Amino acid sequence: GEALKTQLRVASLAAFGLEDKPALLRCAGVIVQYLQATQRSALSHLASLMVYNVHDHMSLDPATRRNLELVEGIRSRGVKGSLLAVLDMTVTPMGARLLRRWLQQPLLDVSSILRRQGAVAVLYREAAVCAAIARVLRSCSDLERLVTRVTLGVAGPRELQSLRATLEAVPTLAREVGSAVGEGKASEEGAALVEAMDGLDPCADVVALIQAAIAEDPPASTRGGGYIRQGYSAELDSLAAASHSAKLWIADLEQRERERTGIRSLKVGYNKVFGYYLEVTKAHLAAVPGDYVRKQTLVNGERYVTSELKEQESLVLHAESRLGELEQEIYRDILRQVGAKADVLLRVARALGQLDVFVSLAEVARRNAYCRPTVDDGDVIEVLGGRHPVVERALPPMAFVANDVRLSSEERIMVVTGPNMSGKSTYLRQVALIVLLAQIGSFVPADSAHIGVVDRIFTRVGAQDEISAGQSTFMVEMVETALILSQCTSRSLLILDEVGRGTSTYDGLAIAQAVLEYIHNSPRHQAKTLFATHFHELVTLEKNLTS
Repeated sequence: GEALKTQLRVASLAAFGLEDKPALLRCAGVIVQYLQATQRSALSHLASLMVYNVHDHMSLDPATRRNLELVEGIRSRGVKGSLLAVLDMTVTPMGARLLRRWLQQPLLDVSSILRRQGAVAVLYREAAVCAAIARVLRSCSDLERLVTRVTLGVAGPRELQSLRATLEAVPTLAREVGSAVGEGKASEEGAALVEAMDGLDPCADVVALIQAAIAEDPPASTRGGGYIRQGYSAELDSLAAASHSAKLWIADLEQRERERTGIRSLKVGYNKVFGYYLEVTKAHLAAVPGDYVRKQTLVNGERYVTSELKEQESLVLHAESRLGELEQEIYRDILRQVGAKADVLLRVARALGQLDVFVSLAEVARRNAYCRPTVDDGDVIEVLGGRHPVVERALPPMAFVANDVRLSSEERIMVVTGPNMSGKSTYLRQVALIVLLAQIGSFVPADSAHIGVVDRIFTRVGAQDEISAGQSTFMVEMVETALILSQCTSRSLLILDEVGRGTSTYDGLAIAQAVLEYIHNSPRHQAKTLFATHFHELVTLEKNLTS
């Protein structure tokens, strides 16, 4: 607790909702102490925390994430073939990360869903503004990463200029969002966009600091110098001018001394041992002036220095050393000043990410003819002309055959039969994906949709084993089915595909029928269920399970 208070610079953790959660308190404190021990640097950008409440988001188990291919295709083992690949038209890293998070954490609160949906609807209607926002966002860098690097003191000069360029795009973004919201600023529909717009602080002081302090086209690293803009530091400019003047004096010395001594072969050189020197060949030693002090004898001549040359050399070397130190000091101070604004900058980054996701969802809906679903706390899931969002993209235009579904308190269980490759699995997954899309605030691939919010989506699909874990195909199937039956509620959506296929025909049929009867008869587990099967005998349950 004390470690957290110190890190967050607060006297009480009550504002974060942790005082009555000792387990969360210990976990967060241990994480902070671990980061302090491993990073060995300031963690000033960790200035707040958010308690993740499972009651606000739908919990998706690993099997469901895998079977619905939310962020990873089963065959590709990558984004290709996943729902994320269809939805991700984001143009910023912040937006890409946020969309991935939304997909894996659907909302349960209807008002929160409608806030997101309203933002997508506004941008869906305003196609020109949506495109303009995307163009501006495309020029934005990864502000979250840049702020972290600044606060850790490892950001380079070019990264600061990228941060500045991103902040300079903020006022234009705010204007575009404002034009999209228009008269709807006070309405519920535009509330999420207004909230994002409020987070678009242009941070004029940070922009002015970077503009005044960092060279226009700086080097990537601070090792070579030359990244602080001329005019920012009088001391730095004075040192640079003195060093430059001394270098010019030394550069002109060779010509001056040749003219003064008449020795045309005289050369000015430099090495790390003796510094700068004047070199004269043996043939011209008689013409060497009296103010030359011999420094080194060579086979073919002598090397000399003069008091004035040593003075100018000292000036150059001292100035260069001090220049490097001073430039580093100034740069560290700039990073500290920018890092002090980390909270505001991260708020801007979050706003950029939200706008990016809203624009992406609106553009996907517009291109793929998605509809705005009705979402409420009712007990009905009704989709007319529904389509599988991933499969339809893999087919030629208009090739996917749309279909309907209706699940309610009166019709909770649908048994779907048919031969292989008839589309049973696609139909089941399609319904689950449409529900999930609706609950992240997105439009959905359908002619119309009415979605009563579900608390969990469970899937039992396919036949895979985990031999390395000592689990056969049948055991994996039964373990996953048992998990679903123990955790589902009457508000859940169950996608059960070929339950009982992992064993003999009659045993499998008995298991499948028992599962259906349990879901139907148990008052606590009467979940909305789509049950695909090859056991056509199960259709007789329609007559037996009527109450």
